[in-house]
Parts: sequence; C-alpha cells; structure tokens
Amino acid sequence: MTPAASRKSIALFYGLLCHGLFGIGVGMMIFQMYFGLQRSFGTLSSPWSTIANVGLALQFPLMHSALLSPPGRKVLTRLAPAAFASDLAPTTYVIIASLQVLVLFSLWSPSGIIWWQASGFTLWLLTALYTASWLMRGKSILDAGIGLQSGLIGWLAVFQNRKPHYPGMPARGLFRLCRQPIYLAFACTLWTVPTWTPDQLALAIPLTAYCVVGPLLKEARFTKIFGQRFLDYQAKYPYFLPLGKK
Repeated sequence: MTPAASRKSIALFYGLLCHGLFGIGVGMMIFQMYFGLQRSFGTLSSPWSTIANVGLALQFPLMHSALLSPPGRKVLTRLAPAAFASDLAPTTYVIIASLQVLVLFSLWSPSGIIWWQASGFTLWLLTALYTASWLMRGKSILDAGIGLQSGLIGWLAVFQNRKPHYPGMPARGLFRLCRQPIYLAFACTLWTVPTWTPDQLALAIPLTAYCVVGPLLKEARFTKIFGQRFLDYQAKYPYFLPLGKK
C-alpha cells in the first residue's frame, strides 16, 4: 500500500468510527432520557448501582473538559498514528466523547422507580418540547461549525493531505441570542422529558451544573484565541439565557 493510500485508509477508519459512534451515542441518549433511563442495560443492584451511576454521571463532564486542557490535548495526540495525530485530534476528541455518552446511557443501572409519566396532551406537549430542544441543539451545533463539532475536519484534512480548517469564532444564528446555545439546548433536553424518575433527576442536576459552569473554561480559551473580538462579543451578548443584548 502506498503512503497516500495508507493515509486515506487511516482517515476513513477514524471518520467511520467517529461518525458511527456519534450517531449511536446521540441516539442512545435521546432514547434513554425520553424513558427516564429505565430502559438502559446496567444490571447492578443497590448500593453498587448508585456508586456506578455516580461514576457514569461524573465521567462525562470531567473528561470532556480535561481533554481540552493542554495535558488532555497531549493525550489526544497519542491516540492516533504520530504522523497524523495532531490533525486527527478533533476527530479523536469526538470519538472519546461519543464513547462516553454511549457508556453513560447504555450501562446506567435503572432504579425501576417511576415518579411521574406524562399522558394525553401533556405527553404530546413534552414530546414536542423535547424534540424542539434537540433541534435547537442541532441548530446551535451547525452555527458553531458542524465540521469541528462532529469531528469531520480532522479525518477529512488527513484524507485530503492538508491541515484542518478550524472555524472562526461562533457569532451567528443562535449565538446572537446567547453565548452558549449548545449548552443551553443540552440543559433543555434534560428537563423536558415526559418520564421523571430518580435516575433522570440524578443525571439532570450534575449535567445541568456542567452546562452552566463548563463553558467558563471554553470562554477562557476563546479569550486567548480571539482576543478583543471575543471580549467585544462577550460584552454584547448574555452568557447562558437569551435575555436580549446586554
């Protein structure tokens, strides 16, 4: 196999792995939260189920943020062939994030307790709100740059034998309503489910806290990358809730 063919094969492998895991992970999250995490596949009983579920809930926000730190980025470069590791880093990051989501929502051990389940008009209303929250998340990802958010820019750059083209500072679409629409939409998905269980509440609280606090680290990175342009944007638009321009 020629070096060019080998490079393209590696790129395609990472691309298929990335987008396959991304689709499965997001699909699992949508499905499991809709039913209050009562259809996931964990089999542990109390107290081990509680310990395992806490670990599953915490591993996503902690590792998700840690991998964006300088030490975390070094870890990402060790997870691909050295010649392409830096360029494949966006793809590798999404692969790990997708695996985290898949593990969280497939291995959660259900409590079997249902506090409340919507029916009739309320079920239709909450289903519509839940769907709208996911659509808002999809729109905000498109506004931020689907290539980066989906890991596309990494493997495609390697396939085309060029450097990844990173998007500029997101400031259009939903980013003109607030600075963190992706996290806001994610928080909305956590609270618009039609089935409420102890499991859903136990997951919604820490992940909502992450949605509010986690972007502060992102904004610190943006300040270093975009400088005064981001500071001007930051001064103009609210942080989390779309309450109008400052």
